[in-house]
Amino acid sequence: MINIKNLNKHYGDIKVLNNISIDIKKGEIFLFFLHSGAGKSTLMRCINGLEDYTDGSLKVNNKEIKNLKKDELREFRKNIGMIFQHFSLIQRKTVYENVALPMELWGYSKDEISKKVKDLLSLVGLDEKTDSYPSQLSGGQKQRVAIARALTLNPEVLLSDEATSALDPNTTTSILKLLKEINEKLNITIILVTHEMEVVKQIAQKALLLEHGNIIGFDDTEELFLKPDTKMKEFLGEIEIVPTNGVNIKIYFPKDNAFQSFITKMARELDMDFNIVWGKLEEINGHIVGNMVINIEEKDKEIVTNYIKEHDIVWEVL
Repeated sequence: MINIKNLNKHYGDIKVLNNISIDIKKGEIFLFFLHSGAGKSTLMRCINGLEDYTDGSLKVNNKEIKNLKKDELREFRKNIGMIFQHFSLIQRKTVYENVALPMELWGYSKDEISKKVKDLLSLVGLDEKTDSYPSQLSGGQKQRVAIARALTLNPEVLLSDEATSALDPNTTTSILKLLKEINEKLNITIILVTHEMEVVKQIAQKALLLEHGNIIGFDDTEELFLKPDTKMKEFLGEIEIVPTNGVNIKIYFPKDNAFQSFITKMARELDMDFNIVWGKLEEINGHIVGNMVINIEEKDKEIVTNYIKEHDIVWEVL
């Protein structure tokens, strides 16, 4: 669907994107998680053909974006919907007129427009707001209008640039739920850019973490958060506080065994006492994952680690 290989983007001597290589499959919910100023807008604009890249390759449906001519580029952009942080609605137009605008510009008939707009407003839950103006809507309702407008031309890809960052937590959750429903119903590829951690955890199937234009993490979302490496921990601002005496072992619980009673079983079978330093469970993309740190005496290290290895558990000594 979207294939990016060795992509670089410079602004003079400043390298904004550095050797980016990723593949995004059709129907996938893919997320770029970035700190402010990390090149998020640049990457998004490269994908929709609004900005050139310095070198490397960026293909959508096997078409190299930088090789498209003006007419081809216009047709290409028709296939990509876009939603923004501040909605970008036209204040003097009604909800219906805002959603209908792209189809009007492409010359669709009134009957085609009417059917499509009504279907989309039903999809986003705004059937009764057809004649309302943006000033009469809440932030969440405005974003639903923007989502409906982005879908009018039946795009294969929906780009979301910080689309929930201006919304409160409850509204953010409802918008993410809507995007997930749209992804499932329409099999549309959704690419989100955000700096909000909860957005990553709630919706993304895969995530790319960028810092200063460099990839520091790229994997299934659950894997990224289940066992983050040192760079990932620094990026997320995680600090692990553990005892300075004894041996600290961190045990990871992926989605398939997050609720298994491994710790109590190990203590019972080894007839051993140990301290539980801390632990957590969290929901990542609808699945429960977690980890726990235990502290044991140095003399028990070998027997405990051998037991863990025998049970095919993901772990590490801190």
